[in-house]
Amino acid sequence: MSAPLMPQPRHEAGSRMKLAASLAVAVARLISFLPPAVISMVLRLVCCGTLPAEAAEVSKWRNAVNVVSKRCAGKGCLQRSVAVMLLGGMARRTPVWCTGFQTTPFLAHAWVEVAGVPVDEPEQVSGYHRAVVVGPRRRGEPR
Repeated sequence: MSAPLMPQPRHEAGSRMKLAASLAVAVARLISFLPPAVISMVLRLVCCGTLPAEAAEVSKWRNAVNVVSKRCAGKGCLQRSVAVMLLGGMARRTPVWCTGFQTTPFLAHAWVEVAGVPVDEPEQVSGYHRAVVVGPRRRGEPR
């Protein structure tokens, strides 16, 4: 979406997690080319019927995505955040996916959060204006 806020830390992940993350990163790459409304719709489907994720598991998923993809560990915030959502969907526990921006200087960003707190993001992301928010909801619950 924009220049990276900072290089993403990468810590070793298990082979199963790396395999799942590789699949999620590949699918997220394709999804990231779609229009924003379609990305939101896809992620709503991924989240449908899932439980809210906990920060520790989201951090683990995010790290695995960074380990398997240099793009996601760098400038690929959209692909990274979508891949984390896909990993959450596989576990049936999803965080909240957000896109947003700050105005001065203008920066756009995509991230995941738990309980209103961005996971493994710089503190400044908490102050971004949220443009799109997609999170877990129960089947039949209004959007």
